[in-house]
Amino acid sequence: MLAACPLARAAEGDSTETIVRAVYDVISGEAGARDWARFRSLFAEGARLISMRVTAEGATPRVMTVDDYARQAGASFEKNAFYEREVSRRVEMFGNIAHVFSTYESRRAPGEKPPFARGINSFQLVKDGKAWKVMTILWDAEREGNPIPEKYLTPVVGAKVARQAVSGLHSAVRLPVSADR
Repeated sequence: MLAACPLARAAEGDSTETIVRAVYDVISGEAGARDWARFRSLFAEGARLISMRVTAEGATPRVMTVDDYARQAGASFEKNAFYEREVSRRVEMFGNIAHVFSTYESRRAPGEKPPFARGINSFQLVKDGKAWKVMTILWDAEREGNPIPEKYLTPVVGAKVARQAVSGLHSAVRLPVSADR
């Protein structure tokens, strides 16, 4: 089913940064339809989206296919504006795999303060030929008893990730890994 999808825009699979940015771009917007063909094209065959749900019995994963997510989220997006943006990122890479810990904020309107939700999207990416694709997105939301640790709140500034050192005496800048071929 995914193989029949049109290709992602040329630059979207060029790097781990651009593929993650494309996911946020597709799901964000005013109430109405999203470009689900574009969304599907960002994912590898067999990809999964997994949200952590907390119930009285504890935390449980809710596993969805790309089509499941498009159907379920699409119904909500048709009626409600939704804007999700990355505020921090940590990237680990080896060969043709990458893990991106992407801290997000969700809003109903651009610039809305405060965001109605925050959490971490854990992207597992694979390099499929010459392009990066999403294999898995696993996410959990910030909530009482589950705050986002400070180390995952490093601001994203364009292609650079800047961090103020704990001591406050200096700051370090970490660029995305240059192996983002």
